[in-house]
Amino acid sequence: IWMGPSDGNATRQEGTSHSKGRCNPMIRSIVFVAAFYIVTALFLLLGSPLLLAPRSWAMAGLRAHGHATLWLMRWIVGTKMEVRGREHLPDGAYLVAAKHQSAWDTIALTTVFPDPALVMKAELLKIPVYGWFCAKFGMIPIQRETGPSALRQMLKAARDRADDQRQILVFPEGTRRQPGAPPDYKPGILLLYDALQRPCVPVALKSGHFWPRNSLIRRPGKIVVDILPPLPAGLPRKAFRDELIHAIEGRTAELLCEATGATCDPAAKPAAGE
Repeated sequence: IWMGPSDGNATRQEGTSHSKGRCNPMIRSIVFVAAFYIVTALFLLLGSPLLLAPRSWAMAGLRAHGHATLWLMRWIVGTKMEVRGREHLPDGAYLVAAKHQSAWDTIALTTVFPDPALVMKAELLKIPVYGWFCAKFGMIPIQRETGPSALRQMLKAARDRADDQRQILVFPEGTRRQPGAPPDYKPGILLLYDALQRPCVPVALKSGHFWPRNSLIRRPGKIVVDILPPLPAGLPRKAFRDELIHAIEGRTAELLCEATGATCDPAAKPAAGE
């Protein structure tokens, strides 16, 4: 959407305007959603032979789908991705704790890390074709309703993936959160951190402003994924939790201000106990 210029030059604000702004945002959003589902269906159909191929081939197909989605967002909606902080990534296996605001996160983050294994709801593996591919990718299912036995199975699977030098990707809040919502970190991240004994890489992002949950609208602008310095293995649980929340929530708030043009209070700190 073009902001009314007063001097003959168009004034643009990230997240609310773009070179494609003369086209109705809802029209662009509908076109993108239609294209996304068509492309996803084609990947599942044409990629079905990968179910019988080595896992590395299937993961290459997953990354290709992620890049295709990012390309569609860029050229239909006008939304780009910028990844900051790649220099903070350790070698080999590590735990990734990422902010979760949008379905975009589960798609785009597969293109950021070398060989991610996503902790995901077990019921998703029951979806025909999609679930088969998730199993092929070696994702880590968790049945949250079945109690301690499910947690033990999840931790064993995570250790196995880490032993294969993969990155264990988890959303510590368990579900998508609205931008600006208070943090709600679940105990599972502490169990994973203790079980893996690996560094934990916090990831802040601002996807929820551009691909909101439970909404058809897609906004133009730039989604920033900020990879923060890793927390070392072996920290006491409370210290780890407090540092993780402070790192992710503080940086996510800054990114949201960057996206919306709002003024951030640098003295404000997230409440680690929430």
